[in-house]
Amino acid sequence: MPTEDSLFSRRDIMRLSALLTASGALPFLRARAARAQDADEPVRIGYLPITDATPLLVAHGKGFFEAEGLAVEKPVMLRGWSQIVEAFLAGQVNVIHLLSPITIWARYGGGTPAKVVAWNHTSGSALTAANGIAGVADLGGKTVAIPYWYLIHNVVLQRLLRENGLEIVTSGAPAANQVALSLMSPADMVPALAAGQIAGYIVAEPFNAAAEVNGIGKVLRFTGDVWRDHACCLVFMHEDHLANRPEWSQKVVNAMVKAQLWTRDNRAETARLLSAADPQKYTPHSPEILARVLTPSDTDMQGYAASGAIRHPDWQDKRIDFQPYPFPSYTAELVRMLKDTRVEGERGFLDALDPDFVAGDLVDDSFVKKALEGVGGLPAFGLPEGWTRTEVVQA
Repeated sequence: MPTEDSLFSRRDIMRLSALLTASGALPFLRARAARAQDADEPVRIGYLPITDATPLLVAHGKGFFEAEGLAVEKPVMLRGWSQIVEAFLAGQVNVIHLLSPITIWARYGGGTPAKVVAWNHTSGSALTAANGIAGVADLGGKTVAIPYWYLIHNVVLQRLLRENGLEIVTSGAPAANQVALSLMSPADMVPALAAGQIAGYIVAEPFNAAAEVNGIGKVLRFTGDVWRDHACCLVFMHEDHLANRPEWSQKVVNAMVKAQLWTRDNRAETARLLSAADPQKYTPHSPEILARVLTPSDTDMQGYAASGAIRHPDWQDKRIDFQPYPFPSYTAELVRMLKDTRVEGERGFLDALDPDFVAGDLVDDSFVKKALEGVGGLPAFGLPEGWTRTEVVQA
């Protein structure tokens, strides 16, 4: 069975890059995916064992797919983003979660015939540092680990570093006004921080909570406190399914939206459901670590505000939250911020992208709008009516 240790490895990173750039293989993979036309085809979820996968796992664990009249197989735990993308293109899985910048890379850098149909969750990531680090400025001259270049974590981190007058280097020893970025598996980040090999890391939960629970490090900033209510992972589905199996696709999105609502009202039970203590064993994480992410105490939140990990308490941002509507303003702003973010490798496709075009082309929001209508609209998620918002990014 896949373990935490295999997530985001360097081999996985190289595999994903090769997969998305090997255009000669894509027609074959597209053809395999396109053959899945059976109206009774089961939902086959591909996921990584992190809190980003919560809505899809809850929809399976609580029977929301079956309630929509869908057959569903047990979600397939995969070892990394490359395996998710490959299994998705090959038709082995048909509903996946991907970090938002990876969807941009997959569609426009690799020609993947798929679209975002909903947000999977918001926030859910943090910058964690050694206990002796007082603030972002103290990272000068030190090394910070990131999981990969095309991640929201990298976008937010580089924004924070620039705001604190720090430059980015990817090789050699950093000067006092520089921070060295190093690619590292999240499972390796906690022990590397404990050993003093890195000064900090930015990553999805529950690896930040793991450092806290084990006394290894502390949260320096939450990403949702920098970019208010930012999307993290998104739900990605085949264009072919959306066009030719609309009823099936609608039921999938309906189930996921209902799972998000359930999760918001049952956070403690969700932590238990996702943990290694549950018979499904969706993830290898302990209930204690997952509860710190899903059900932080008022004392915890007050402590984060006092330390500066939260600088905008008026935003009332959750450590991880759930709402499905993919606001176009977010997608456009993400493209703009990616253009100003250092990423290694070929980025010509990114530099050529028009943010407003991507906001309309990458996302198909017709299914999630209909699903929201069935549960009371955006107000059911504590949001005002309307399909627009203004992005707020404040380091």
